[in-house]
Amino acid sequence: MAKTHSDIGLIGLAVMGQNLALNIADHGFQISVYNRTVEKTDKFVAENPNTPGGVVGSKTLEEFVQS
Repeated sequence: MAKTHSDIGLIGLAVMGQNLALNIADHGFQISVYNRTVEKTDKFVAENPNTPGGVVGSKTLEEFVQS
C-alpha cells in the first residue's frame, strides 16, 4: 500500500538530483520528485519502478507540495 505522503521531496532531476533521489529511495524512503521538464520526470519515474522506498513523480509544483 502506497503512503499518502512521501518522506522527502526533491526538485531538479539533473545528474546530481537523479543520483540523490535514487540513493534516498534505495535506502527505503519514499521520495517525490519534480523537474520543470515533465518529460524528464516521467522518464525518471518509468526507469526506476522497483526502488525499495518508491519514487513519485509530480507534474506541477502544486502536486509536488501536496505529495
